[in-house]
Amino acid sequence: MLKRVVVALSAVVAMVLAGHRFVPALGGFTTVVESLLPWLGLAVPVLLVGALLARSPTAAGAALAPGLVWGVMFGPALLRPPPGGPSDLAVGTVNVGVRNDASGEAVRAVAEDLDLLAAQELTPGGPAARQLNRMFEHRYAVSTVGLWSRYPITKRRPLDVGMGWVRALRAEVSTPKGDVTVYVMHLASARPGETSSRDASLAQARKLIDRDGSKRILLLGDLNTATTDRGMRGLTPPLADAQVVAGRGFGFTWPAGFPVTRPDHILFRGMLAVRAGVAPATGSDHRAATAAFRL
Repeated sequence: MLKRVVVALSAVVAMVLAGHRFVPALGGFTTVVESLLPWLGLAVPVLLVGALLARSPTAAGAALAPGLVWGVMFGPALLRPPPGGPSDLAVGTVNVGVRNDASGEAVRAVAEDLDLLAAQELTPGGPAARQLNRMFEHRYAVSTVGLWSRYPITKRRPLDVGMGWVRALRAEVSTPKGDVTVYVMHLASARPGETSSRDASLAQARKLIDRDGSKRILLLGDLNTATTDRGMRGLTPPLADAQVVAGRGFGFTWPAGFPVTRPDHILFRGMLAVRAGVAPATGSDHRAATAAFRL
């Protein structure tokens, strides 16, 4: 009996890992599974223990199948060294937390060595905005999102990403190596059974990128979409994911205390990502995502 259970569960885990994008949406439940997809690897040692208790080589072989699939899917993220080398532009994005009384300290620590910082869940005139205003010469903030820069910001405008109110912006940053178009976005939330608003805002974000002929593009923000979520297919491609290209590990950012998924992203086009990582953000329920680029 135990042997059959181990074999059956092993097959299910392997199929979910390899074919998760073919599983129906199931009212948003599949989005949750995809957001936590790397954690399915924890099933492998449990299945191997079951095979050991069943004293079955067949069950042991079956238990190794999802481990092999997991290794092919996620092994490179753990083993691949970042490209490294000199960079021209260091950037970050952080959801400071709308109820975070320590948001000023959060952004100070994150932004210290950056050229650009995008922030979400800002309170206009709040501690995070005041701290960043002291650290950066150039800024553009609309509603609850903002961009701070060491280089001049031009051609700025607010954006509605299909939510009926402004929660995104577009700006051009004039760096010594040329202009970079920067989008800062905080897309709609996705919850089990309710992803339609998030999906609509993802689709609007894709339209904005498709219409933008800029040579270099950065999209920074809380996209409420994990790297492994099928929703990211709307943005990667046409953009690349800095954590996937130049980071090591999964780069989980939420929840801050014990991150299990990555809704915070740095996506790009027309540049070379040389480093990517995660930084703590005091008092926020998110950690910050950071990356460095060669222009």
